[in-house]
Amino acid sequence: MATKNHYRKVFKSDHLGVADLEDFIEAGSDLTFTIKHVRQEIGVRVAGKKGDHNIAYFVESIKPLVLNSGNAKIVKGFAGNSPFVEDWVNIPIQFYVDNNVKFGGSIVSGVRINLKQPKKMSQAELSELEQLLVDTGADRAKFLAFFKINKLAAMPGNQVNKARNMLKSKVK
Repeated sequence: MATKNHYRKVFKSDHLGVADLEDFIEAGSDLTFTIKHVRQEIGVRVAGKKGDHNIAYFVESIKPLVLNSGNAKIVKGFAGNSPFVEDWVNIPIQFYVDNNVKFGGSIVSGVRINLKQPKKMSQAELSELEQLLVDTGADRAKFLAFFKINKLAAMPGNQVNKARNMLKSKVK
């Protein structure tokens, strides 16, 4: 099947949007990512307009997300209810597309963070995957690229079984 192009892709954006998530969904990718850190950026251009925004950057190689107030409140809750964005680090989240967002008198689609926080990978699981990488001789760079992460510790907890099975199948 030929690759399809989302109509919004021609509207270039430096920030994560619905079109980006729909690309992940069409590729069958999980929408779980890890917020590396959040910065308050003053006078940054978003959607063609300058403003002050809280912007989340990710461990994985995806665009940063401009946090609206609803998504910011969810991240705050995942960070132990700290209102300080400097405390919003290494937070696993899962996105979804909400097709019922009211914006400017219209119903549009929007990027939302799931209220249920994804499970983090445990230290024991990290050690196990590290050992499996060594034991199988798997190409670490290709393995990390497959999961769209740049370090093993960034693996979402809900992907550990898939990673474990992938590595164990190399042993057989």
